[in-house]
Amino acid sequence: ICILIYPLADVILHALRIPSKLYAMTRSYTLIVFSGILFVFFYNFNAYLFRSMGNSSTPLVWLAVSSLLNIVLDILFVTEFQMGVQGAALATVISQALSGIGITVHAFLRLNILHLQKTDLKWNSTRMKQIIISDCSTGIQQSVMNFGILMIQGLVNSFGPVIMAAFAAAVKIDTIAYMPAQEFGNAYSLFISQNYGADKQDRIRKGTAIAFRLSSLFCLSVSVLIFLYAGNLMKIFVSSSNTDIISAGISYLRIEGSMYIGIGILFLWYGYFRAIDLPQISL
Repeated sequence: ICILIYPLADVILHALRIPSKLYAMTRSYTLIVFSGILFVFFYNFNAYLFRSMGNSSTPLVWLAVSSLLNIVLDILFVTEFQMGVQGAALATVISQALSGIGITVHAFLRLNILHLQKTDLKWNSTRMKQIIISDCSTGIQQSVMNFGILMIQGLVNSFGPVIMAAFAAAVKIDTIAYMPAQEFGNAYSLFISQNYGADKQDRIRKGTAIAFRLSSLFCLSVSVLIFLYAGNLMKIFVSSSNTDIISAGISYLRIEGSMYIGIGILFLWYGYFRAIDLPQISL
């Protein structure tokens, strides 16, 4: 990805219609933040490994430490050192490095399954095919939503700084709001895969009923909160004096927020098809 991003950065940013007065900052942020993508992979790989073995607390601890460090470094680099967007990007990469490297070392120290022997190093074409199909299907499926947001971002940018700022702030709130629903889907996927492998159909049916009820209840609750407090949430990211930005952001959040239940159900179905080894259906 980095091999593509760095030489094509200008092409991509021009395609997204970044306003000229924001172009230099956007380019600088993008080039820095993409240097941390390998650390994101390390974290996700080991986090899912821990979760698949019934340990969901370890990934949470490393994520919490990384998030707190990110906040501290953001304040330090942007406010104290006056580094602007470059400081924000650098803070993100350092935090990603901590979580990625930290959880990888933790996994090697705690999980004997990672201590490979020569006898483990055998070529298995069937397993390789299974991994490629599963990974590519899941990767494409999870990228579709973000790719759609990216395309919308290009259209939004053509409306100027006000709508651009409103969209940027609202998307942050939107992402935080439905992120737990996405994690419901991930946890549900692990639960289904374990019981599918053990052929425990009764547990799958019971778990599915519980998962859909919990996710729907959560999404409906969040939709109500977003509708009622959209203005207050926008003011976390935008100064109260920027009433036009806040107004545009409120409109976005109330329309988008009304459909969280659909997103929650979609994430559960994604998780289900991944769990029963049919990730291509999600495409």
